[in-house]
Amino acid sequence: MKKLFTIFFSLLVSYSIIAQVAPNKYWVKFTDKDNSPFSIDNPGEFLSQRAIDRRTAYNIPIDESDLPVNQTYINAVAAEGATVLNASKWFNSVTIFTTNPAVVDAINQLPFVMGVEKSSGGNSIANSYSEKPFFANESYAQIPETGYLKGTSSGQSYDYGQAYNQINMLNGIPLHDMGYNGTGMIIAIQDAGFLNANTIAAFDYLWDNDRILGTKDFVSPYDPDIFGSHSHGTSVLSTIGANLPGQMVGTAPEASFYLLRSEDGDTEYLIEELNWVSAAEFADSVGADVINSSLGYTTFDDPSMDHTYADMDGNTAPITIGADKAVSKGMIVVNSAGNSGGSSWQYIGAPADGDSVFSIGAVDASGNYASFSSTGPTADGRLKPNVVAQGQSSTIISAWSGEVSSGSGTSFSSPITAGMVTCLWQAHPDKRNTEIMEAIQMSGSLASNPNNQLGYGIPDYTMAHDMITNAGVDIPFNNSVSVYPNPFNDEFSILMNDGTLQIQKVEVTDISGKVIYTLNVNQVNGDLIKISGLASLNAGVYFIQINSAEGRIVKKILKN
Repeated sequence: MKKLFTIFFSLLVSYSIIAQVAPNKYWVKFTDKDNSPFSIDNPGEFLSQRAIDRRTAYNIPIDESDLPVNQTYINAVAAEGATVLNASKWFNSVTIFTTNPAVVDAINQLPFVMGVEKSSGGNSIANSYSEKPFFANESYAQIPETGYLKGTSSGQSYDYGQAYNQINMLNGIPLHDMGYNGTGMIIAIQDAGFLNANTIAAFDYLWDNDRILGTKDFVSPYDPDIFGSHSHGTSVLSTIGANLPGQMVGTAPEASFYLLRSEDGDTEYLIEELNWVSAAEFADSVGADVINSSLGYTTFDDPSMDHTYADMDGNTAPITIGADKAVSKGMIVVNSAGNSGGSSWQYIGAPADGDSVFSIGAVDASGNYASFSSTGPTADGRLKPNVVAQGQSSTIISAWSGEVSSGSGTSFSSPITAGMVTCLWQAHPDKRNTEIMEAIQMSGSLASNPNNQLGYGIPDYTMAHDMITNAGVDIPFNNSVSVYPNPFNDEFSILMNDGTLQIQKVEVTDISGKVIYTLNVNQVNGDLIKISGLASLNAGVYFIQINSAEGRIVKKILKN
């Protein structure tokens, strides 16, 4: 992981040269946190016990970046006539509102101010609202009675309704059936608003069981409008937390949530990246485990703020630096890759370029690459996205009607993933965030050959769970069993390389977990098991599950 203090300093220097970050809104950066009334030796004054426990559990030191911005400095800025909007302890800064240039000049003269940059974002403190999509190509539709998505079904614990395919594709239903459904975990959703989420029936279970822990508006802190602003966050929340048996159940229906508004749906300015960082700091301080961010930034209403592809290097965009910092505090940041695939800007946006950010691309209901999904690599050559989930024709709840609907965009593959990440981490609370992400990647359908369209492919969360617990499941590419040829056309062979291995049954499944071939055997080391007659299978990724007396081994194989 990068050294974030060095990066932070570089960011401040580079952005001190920039003229703007939004209209009548400014970014004020301070030189230090001297004479703070807070101390890292007494973190309970500025971090929740849950946040402290997370740091203790994963051996994460509490340092100066955890200290709040010096309130004396904030008061001095306000005394010059500015309205303080949000503070950022990680950037040691505040954002402010003023229409008076003399106020900015006066603030710039304060001895503890490093610099003031204009930010942009409306002519009043509370900005107006209008519908604006976050990513190009995002679309919504009502679900027809038949023929739109794969068939619905249920597990032992939940009747998923129309959402069955998007969790079954990830083999997440067994985790729910084992009781790993988000219980005791906290997800912070950072978005543009949660229109009607306080009245829609799909969320009654969350409200009735005190699963909505709090809300906070970083766009209009003096005139909060969480439930009356944008509809995007409502649909995002539904993919994780909806609970309408037989209609739609999300990927972590028992999780608890903070709903945080950081994106202004009416404008696009750099200040929204700073809002995002302040929201992430809040999520950290209240002890959130996972952040879902179905947001991304490349260009702005003021072209002078635009990011270039060269900026997608994990070190440049303020939001990316903040997202990586959030991960360094022990959380998992799950972020949409973007919907720019096939466009002149086909690449992931910020903060999906972060080296510690779990960036999510999109596939369709059959597991094929969705043409709108943004691709890698990052500007410095790293593979992105990390993994994929269903983002084309995803089942969501409409904020307007409260009914089960459909939407397309990585805005939905990200929270579908975030819910499953949360369930897996619930099952393994002793594992660090990086270990959870690594296991998910290694369970991916393309783990042996990742690419910049699909990353490590479609994860198998039950396989990831088994790998972490060492419950007899081989981490992919273990040498106890060889499968060849891979890819195959009509047949493949399984060769046992372990003299003690006793094979009992072989199953071939597709990415949804459906068993398409079963062979009961009784083979020992040195014997070759040949599986043939598979020419009629569709091209794609399949899993070979080899059950032995010693445990279960899972291999991925590609059909040409």
